[in-house]
Amino acid sequence: MPHCASFLSSMAQPNRVQTLVDSGLAVVPPQYIQAPDHRAGGLRHDAAAAPPIAVPVIDLDPQSGDPILDIRRACKDWGVFQVINHGVPISLLEEMKRVGLAFFRSPTEAKLRYACDPRFPASEGYGSKMLSKDGGVLDWRDYFDHHTLPESRCNPNRWPDYPDNYRHVVGEYSNSMKALAQKLLRMISISLGLAPSYIEDVIGEVYQNITISYYPPCPQPELALGLQTHSDIGAISLLIQDDVGGLEVLKDGEWVLVQPLSDAIIVLLSDQTEIITNGEYASAEHRALVNAKQVRLSVATFYDPSKTRVISPAAELITDRSPQKYRSVVYGDYLSSWYGKGPEGKRNLDALLIHQ
Repeated sequence: MPHCASFLSSMAQPNRVQTLVDSGLAVVPPQYIQAPDHRAGGLRHDAAAAPPIAVPVIDLDPQSGDPILDIRRACKDWGVFQVINHGVPISLLEEMKRVGLAFFRSPTEAKLRYACDPRFPASEGYGSKMLSKDGGVLDWRDYFDHHTLPESRCNPNRWPDYPDNYRHVVGEYSNSMKALAQKLLRMISISLGLAPSYIEDVIGEVYQNITISYYPPCPQPELALGLQTHSDIGAISLLIQDDVGGLEVLKDGEWVLVQPLSDAIIVLLSDQTEIITNGEYASAEHRALVNAKQVRLSVATFYDPSKTRVISPAAELITDRSPQKYRSVVYGDYLSSWYGKGPEGKRNLDALLIHQ
């Protein structure tokens, strides 16, 4: 039986953005309008608006040389990079996007069979509002969130059964993302002079979510955001996007559009990795733009610690010249703060700063 099908179908569900658009909406409802200083102006398609700098692209093919130095530079200067020759079949990346798009193109009644529980933030299933904070501006986005790790938490019966291979594709994709995340975390640890397994050992048992985000066309894209400005809360995030584009990252106070590459996977450092590295590497602050004409789809894999893990800066990275920057935190407490208060950039991470 689909997740929540028996009782949620009778509960009042929050509006889905896709439903609003399908109704012929000509203006953005007030709850989706960003404050003037948070607006991005919508997705730009003209060449003149292309950013003067580009997010690093790193080749992981062993025959291309040792990428550790490139990873160190990208982690230190950006907190985000794209990887190619990453070992994940390109056909799997395309199939993951295809089945996700097929789900969102299915009838509303069919999608609501998998509706998430609106009483709890980040519950598994089909939803639109992920944060529990009331009164905040809503994102111009619908999503489907899958719980894939640990295995005790994974139940494919809660996922759509259409297209026919949907569950199989998500399972394969989950395994590939797990392997790539582990590989990257080892490389990041090595780039800092730490033991290869250092970050993985701190994380402990991994909690992995895969979220397909669907951004419908927006009648007034200059007023809304697909995702508000934030950094991810866990250890590392791996993202693929279609060729529409819309992901922006903050670099030295300027927003840079992450140009879509069909064979690349975007790597975003998350808050717990910034804590573990004592601020040597920063989590990537990012947002998603919307546009007036095209649907955009992305798939994000969040690779996170379990709620009971205590996250602290690595002792090996604390010196007289680089004193401890962050207090230790139980990851579950950090998670509760993020979902309860909302991200608003990196304010939850900043709350852990030790003022020297």
